[in-house]
Amino acid sequence: MCRHDPPCPAVEAADREAAAVVSHCAEQGWALLCNGVLLFDDTGELLPSGKVVPPLRTVPASVAS
Repeated sequence: MCRHDPPCPAVEAADREAAAVVSHCAEQGWALLCNGVLLFDDTGELLPSGKVVPPLRTVPASVAS
């Protein structure tokens, strides 16, 4: 349960990545957020339910000839 004021976004919220960082390991590339989400440097997520959210991949803009 989040004790921040205002409270961190819930796991179900679209902005769940905005929750406060509770613990992180820069060497391994992850952060544990207050709402229980494991956020990875590649933008992938592991939710407390075990659901995997794949990394967001952007497609580079085409270079005009």
